[in-house]
Amino acid sequence: MSRKTQTLLAVAVIAGIVGYRLTRPAADAAPTTVAAASAAETVAAKPQLLGSLKFQPCSLSSASSRTSLEAHCTTFEVPEDRANPQGRKIALNIAWLAPEKEGDVQADPLFFLAGGPGQSAVDSFQQMGPAFAEVRKHRNVILVDQRGTGKSNLLACTAGQGDDMSVAAIRAETTRCAQTLAAKADLRHYTTTDAVADLDAVRQAIGAQQLNLYGVSYGTRVAQQYAMRHPQHTRSIVLDSVVPNDLQLGNIVARNLDEALALQFAQCTRTASCKDKLGDPRAELDALLVKLRAQPVTVRYRDATSGEQREDVLRAETVAGLVRMYAYMPAAASLLPKLIHEAGQGRYENLMALAQMLQGDMQDSMAMGMQLSVICSEDRKQITSQQGDENTVLGNQMAQSLAAMCEVWPKGTAPADFHQPLATPVPALVLAGEFDPVTPPRYGEEVVKHLPNGRLFVLRGQGHAVLGAGCMPKLFAQFVEKADAKPLDGACLDKLNYVPPFTSFNGWEP
Repeated sequence: MSRKTQTLLAVAVIAGIVGYRLTRPAADAAPTTVAAASAAETVAAKPQLLGSLKFQPCSLSSASSRTSLEAHCTTFEVPEDRANPQGRKIALNIAWLAPEKEGDVQADPLFFLAGGPGQSAVDSFQQMGPAFAEVRKHRNVILVDQRGTGKSNLLACTAGQGDDMSVAAIRAETTRCAQTLAAKADLRHYTTTDAVADLDAVRQAIGAQQLNLYGVSYGTRVAQQYAMRHPQHTRSIVLDSVVPNDLQLGNIVARNLDEALALQFAQCTRTASCKDKLGDPRAELDALLVKLRAQPVTVRYRDATSGEQREDVLRAETVAGLVRMYAYMPAAASLLPKLIHEAGQGRYENLMALAQMLQGDMQDSMAMGMQLSVICSEDRKQITSQQGDENTVLGNQMAQSLAAMCEVWPKGTAPADFHQPLATPVPALVLAGEFDPVTPPRYGEEVVKHLPNGRLFVLRGQGHAVLGAGCMPKLFAQFVEKADAKPLDGACLDKLNYVPPFTSFNGWEP
């Protein structure tokens, strides 16, 4: 698939619901999780038992962090196809974060379920680790790389180099990717339902009767499906940036982004100094996209990582991708009006440098083969172009490209009630960011209607994945301790405030 298509389809990253970057099959990426410090230490270390699983000391690190996290790691084999238990096995990659004090450990661990679909739980946890500090004092935290991600038989693909975005080219590249990955995986068996069965197998292996589940973005789908299939083993669920069970992935991206941008850009238009200096950010963005669709421009810029001068082509898809990625994080989105205004004046260097830096950072963050196995198996019937999306920032190209991929991607099955809302008495804490461009607060409102013991918190001025904002980690720990969201005092969240828009690259005006 073309680099142009890659840029367009990769705009839903940063723990997002859907981020599509395909297609040429790549060898398993070098993992960012590093097992124990030295071979000698590993040999000398005594295995730690959790249930029937033997764990060895390991250190978890990621490209986004300079520090490592001490843990215990192991693998656990499960059948790729449970209807054929004697067939190919998948070695699930598992990390166990134990409390420092062994004497006061609660019997029900917390499982961390990553977003995507396609992110590694083991690799991505460290970014959110501080928010789990209080929970970890008394509970084991378990990280399981979902099948097809991380080190659990990674299904990774990379993009081609051309600019052909035709349906025929997309189908051809997707077919080549699927055919190559077929040597190591039956792509029909990498769905959410398969992952839920894996999680319960791990639960049994570690000897836990009940689990607490924290899911972020796509991980909330996994959490809801687990609670639906195994209510007796679910003590509590935390749904951060929730994807309703009845939501079809793929058709929501364009409209939700535009609605979030309207809220975020209003921070500029309501501020006299910003409006006077930068104008109407949405009008300027629309004008820039029209200009670049008609004629992409070649930009010379300084690479943000190496500091070297580079030259590349700035396209409308590049700008749309940067806007969406920044919209996930309002603190970063506060810079968008300035970047857009500069580009509208013909100064593209900063926009291009940031876009290329972010695209490089997310190169290995999503397992795109696994992602297609999930979406094409569970959501393909509703992936269609929407007339109302034609004039949005992203338009219909993402839905059209994804539909073309799913035409040729092998598909698994989902239970008949897969898209039914989760209706359960299981205690639930539901979190939403006011400015979330992919899972807006109305999704949380829909979900809690069916959860008699659920409670929704909407965090002012926040975007996607909000567990770490303000006092939310404290409320999270209180909820997991008591498995009751009703008595939580959310007044401390009122201290969260909006990030003023930047009127220059030095910051906002006082």
